[in-house]
Order: sequence, then structure tokens, then C-alpha cells
Amino acid sequence: MALSNYFNLEEITTARKVSAAVINISGRQRMLSQRSAFFCMRLVCSVNAAERAKLRENLLEAIELMEKSHRDLINTDSSINLLSPPSPTVKAMYFEAPLYLDKQVREYIDRIKALVKVPDAQLSLENPHLLYIVGAAGGELLAAFDAVVSQYQQESEIEQFEIDLKQVELYQESCAATSKAEAQAAQIDRALRELKQTQAQLLHSEKMSSLGALMASIVHEINNPVSFIYGNLSHAEIYTQDLLHLLRLYQEYYPNPCAEIKDKIEEMDLDFLVEDLPKVMSSMQMGSVRIREIVKSMGSFSRTDNSKMTLCDVHDSIDSTLLILRNRLNSKTDRREIQVVKNYEKLPAVECYAGQLNQVFMNLISNAIDALEEAAKNQPNAALKISICTELAGCDRVRVRIADTGAGMEAEVKKRMFEQFFTTKEIGKGTGLGLSIVYKILVENHRGTLRCESEPSQGTEFIIELPVQQT
Repeated sequence: MALSNYFNLEEITTARKVSAAVINISGRQRMLSQRSAFFCMRLVCSVNAAERAKLRENLLEAIELMEKSHRDLINTDSSINLLSPPSPTVKAMYFEAPLYLDKQVREYIDRIKALVKVPDAQLSLENPHLLYIVGAAGGELLAAFDAVVSQYQQESEIEQFEIDLKQVELYQESCAATSKAEAQAAQIDRALRELKQTQAQLLHSEKMSSLGALMASIVHEINNPVSFIYGNLSHAEIYTQDLLHLLRLYQEYYPNPCAEIKDKIEEMDLDFLVEDLPKVMSSMQMGSVRIREIVKSMGSFSRTDNSKMTLCDVHDSIDSTLLILRNRLNSKTDRREIQVVKNYEKLPAVECYAGQLNQVFMNLISNAIDALEEAAKNQPNAALKISICTELAGCDRVRVRIADTGAGMEAEVKKRMFEQFFTTKEIGKGTGLGLSIVYKILVENHRGTLRCESEPSQGTEFIIELPVQQT
């Protein structure tokens, strides 16, 4: 029996077009609010004047689209299949308590415009406009968008249901239509989750880039004075030895100085000074060498140029990461020192994005330290060791193994460990992004592999393989 015998197909099609248009525009509003908040964060964190200028342009374009979408939803617009004005309930959401969405959207747009006008020199993370934008994009404004979209969907579903009820004989067909609508809603929800995950990854990458730029700036500022001290200490040591030698000659050829000199010698404890001064100079020399090593490691770790691949020494990258994490490896009041055992084979230089590879080692070694600290809380006498081994995996690949003696992982945790936002750490201590980003860097960006071997009470080992050359 033809469906047209029961109700008007054009009426159903029109209702579905209206629903799809509303959901599409409302979803665009949510996306634009998130995107503009992300651009605002980048604007404040960027240290590049040209990039800031471009971000200001992007922000103005985003809020222009946001204003248009907002007008289209409030006003009837036949170009987007909105053939009738919004319902009284939706109108109330825009112009009445508790949502006042129209007021929220306009305030949000005005805040972005105000932030765009702030001079570069006055931009900071404490800017009240930025704090409002970030808070609204993840809080009240987003919740208001969700509420309006839900109301539109609910009204659309009611309208569809009333049409379907015109004839009982079409019950099964209406169920199928409802299932299809639910599948479409789930697809939209998945798309929104993927967008949120992508934005979180971008924010994390931007934070790492800003951290690298900050470290590079620190290295630049302290490198010259440290080099000056290091270079002059060797001369100071020679001068000191010459003066001590001259003092011994004076003591040898003039063994009986005047009373005033004798008193001064006794006052300053000359014998102790002569014995201790070389030790002081040696200690200063060791300290300056240590500072130079730290500065060198910071310089190596702060490489953030991801526009092109360079040849990188994997061992230097690991050692730089360990040096930066040295403080976390040292003994604490509640645990012993974490032992690091390195077993390096001779490896060729690897073609890679050096900054991204540093980020991989930083995340994996930091996770190993976290696991050992947790193990130390539960078993004070537990072995605290991180083993790092490197080897050739064939003629054109290198392998890096990073293992710890922590508590290991259950099968369910191991299965989900590379999922975005999945974490077993306490709230505030983990974002669930670290391992997913590591996987993306190694597998997607470098054509490598990442495996994990772990059993409860048996520790955890991550196995990395990278091609020596990228094609």
C-alpha cells in the first residue's frame, strides 16, 4: 500500500529539513564558540606578532559567522528552511530567564571584540575578557546552546510523532524513522566529541609549543653569562695556583715576617685557606660544568620547529629528557631515589620532528616515574627502577624500550590506554591526552609503532620503533 495514501510525504520531508537545518546551525554556533575560545587562548599565548595579527583576523571572521547564525535562528529565514518563527519555548530560551541565550551570545561576541582590540603588550592569561570567554565556552554558553538544540529536537520529534500517529498501520515505519533520527543524532554527537578531542589536542600542542619557546628564551638569556663564568674559571684557577706558589716562595725565603703579618696570618688561618682554596675552585668548576649541561639539555628539549624533519640523535633526546626530569628522580622524604639503567647500542641519526620526539620521551618517562611513585606508596621497599634500552631493529629501523618496575596494568586498562581522555590518575593529575598524543606522534607523524607489555605486579614496558629515514 502506498505511503501517500496515509499522509503527506512533503509535510514529513519539510519537517525533517527544518530539523536538520536547525541542528546544523546550532551545531555551527557551538563549534564557532569553541573555535573562537581556542583562537583567544592562542592569541594571548603567542609571542609572534605576525601570528597574533592573523589570529585577530580569524577571530573577527569567526564571530561574524557566529552573529549570522544567531540572527538566522532567531529570525525566520527561508534560505535555511526555517519556514516558521521559533516556538514560544525557544523564544523564551533566547530572551527570558534562566538562559537569556541572546544576551549571552552578544556578551560573548562583545568580549571577543574587546579582546581583539587589546594591544599585544597588554595581553595576558589574567585578562578578564579571556577569562570570561574561556569560562563561557566551556560552561554556561555551551550548556545554553545544548538546551536550545535539545528543545528544537524535542519539538521536531513531537511534530514527527503526531504525523506518524495519523494512521496506526504505519507504526513500524514510524519506528524505523525514529531509529534513523536517533542514529543521525548519535552521529552528530560523535562528531561533536571528535571536535572536542581535536580541540583538546590542539590546546595541548599549543601548550607544549609555548613551553618550548619559554625554555628556549631562558636558555638564550642564561647561556652567555654561564659561558662567561665557565670560561673564566679556568683562568681564575691558574691565577690562584700562581698566587699560592708565590706565597710559598715568600714563606720559604722570608720565614720571619713582621708582627703585623704574623697576626694577619693567624687571623685568616692561612694554612686552612691554602688547603681549601683549590677545593673551592674545583667545586665551582664542577658546578659550572653542571649548569652548562643543564642549559644544553634545555636547548635540546626546547626545539619546537615542526615544519620540517631533521636528523636527531635518539640518545641525546633521551638524555636531555632525563636531565630535565632529574629532580623527580631524586630521593624524596617518602621514597628512595629512582634508579635509571641505560643500555645504549650504537644507533644512526633518525629523521624526525625533534621537538615531537622529545615530547614522546617526556610523556613515557614521566608516566614511568608516576607509576614508581604510586608503587612506593603501597610498598615502601619496592624496587624503583627505570630501564632504557636502544637497539637496531633491522637495517632501517631503531627500537627504544622504556620499562619500569611499577605495579603494571590490568587488561582492561591496557586495552583503553591509548584512548583520548582515558586516565587512571586522580582528578587534576592526568588529562588522558599523554599516551594518545604519543601514539599519534609515533604512528601517524613518523610511520613508527608503539607497543605496550604489562601485567599486574610485573611492571610496564613501552616499545617504540622508528624508521631511520622518512619517505
